[in-house]
Amino acid sequence: MMSHVSGVAESNVIAIEWKNDQLYLLDQRVLPQDVTWISHATVGEVVGSIKNMVVRGAPAIGIAAAYGVVLSARARYQADPMEWRKGFEEDMDTLANSRPTAVNLCWAIDRLSDVCALVEDGENPESALLAAAIEIHQSDLAANHAMGQIGAEVIKGESEAGICVMTHCNAGALATGGYGTALGVIRSAHALGMIKGVYADETRPWLQGARLTCWELQQDNVPVALNIDGAAAQLMATGQIGWVIVGADRITANGDVANKIGTYGLAVLAQYHGVKVMVVAPTTTIDMALFDGEDIPIEERDASEVTELMGAQIAPQGTDAINPVFDVTPANLIDVIVTERGAVRAPFEVGIAAIMSKQNLH
Repeated sequence: MMSHVSGVAESNVIAIEWKNDQLYLLDQRVLPQDVTWISHATVGEVVGSIKNMVVRGAPAIGIAAAYGVVLSARARYQADPMEWRKGFEEDMDTLANSRPTAVNLCWAIDRLSDVCALVEDGENPESALLAAAIEIHQSDLAANHAMGQIGAEVIKGESEAGICVMTHCNAGALATGGYGTALGVIRSAHALGMIKGVYADETRPWLQGARLTCWELQQDNVPVALNIDGAAAQLMATGQIGWVIVGADRITANGDVANKIGTYGLAVLAQYHGVKVMVVAPTTTIDMALFDGEDIPIEERDASEVTELMGAQIAPQGTDAINPVFDVTPANLIDVIVTERGAVRAPFEVGIAAIMSKQNLH
């Protein structure tokens, strides 16, 4: 079904750029048919792009928000150099509420708020904030590469060469500062010859797997086959799948993981079929303020995303639908959590506490 194609250690895909004093985002709503970049000169435009899924993926949302903070500070300072903080704080609240589940969003805003606290009254905050936003962007890319290497080493130590893996949604360069979390591991392991192919769940209702993951892996010559979400169990039953590798939008202190809806079911199937589950996410995705997944806010979006497909009605008019965007996978269904600081296994509460205190477990 899949032929082995020579792998690459880098990604040819980028989705976020800061240039000409503006934020440019690759519009992920129209991929793969159109490759369209949207410029953002105001924080309101950034908020709109986060809400409307121009940018998605927890790390990418956090990076976009960081640049949104810069745009807010610029506009507020230009309007009133002495009183810019008042309107700026309102903008930060609006940004923070644009997507509730991805913890990286508030993490980035808090990080830049700390920078603002050091700015003297009347001083232009833009350059300091821009430097911090760029550092967040570059650090995420570096973390992606570190996770790719660590995750690939885990696979190499526990699996035979030439396995197939399954992924859900898109946790690649499109969802991060570049290279990817789950897809970063897949890229790195493929380059080592450990992975011969990827099965990508289509990921209803936004079809991130079909539209984004398949497109992204094709750009880097990583063999990928698309499957409907409901085919995952059958594929696992054939013994073809060695690992399920996914990203995360929030991880709690005990190792529970919020990710794209369908991840929980995939983990249940994996446990039944003896398939290992790897979650890949930077430490910025770990929320130590929440002990377990019961307290993670789960975003629900409009029912039309389920009753329509790419703008075409697929259910009878008036059909009600539920549309939770994320679900929570309990820690006991996960084999390993890979971060840029190391790979963590059960008991996750102990391992996560260790990496969050900056102990290097790798």
